[in-house]
Amino acid sequence: MFAYLKAEPHSFLHALAAATAGNTLGGISSYWIGRRLPQRANAISANVMQRVKRFGSPTLLLAWLPWVGDPLCVAAGWLKLNPWQCALFIAIGKFVRYYIIALGAK
Repeated sequence: MFAYLKAEPHSFLHALAAATAGNTLGGISSYWIGRRLPQRANAISANVMQRVKRFGSPTLLLAWLPWVGDPLCVAAGWLKLNPWQCALFIAIGKFVRYYIIALGAK
């Protein structure tokens, strides 16, 4: 996105919207994968599960983090947290990440 905005600075809002939407959909798909896991599954790290249980949906503000974001979304789905709240927090986290990247390209 950074390189794209360096080449096409007039596309700031479009690039921000596309990156946010695409990555939010990816996080939501991870949530639904977690929702479909059997309740006895041990596929999610205990550390991730503990954090998501403790902080709930706002934990998904960190869904943009590499190596951590997808397990957080899967854990939220497995715990059957409210899907609308989860989608909102995923979207906010992704938006902030790409907004900062986009500002850096200006």
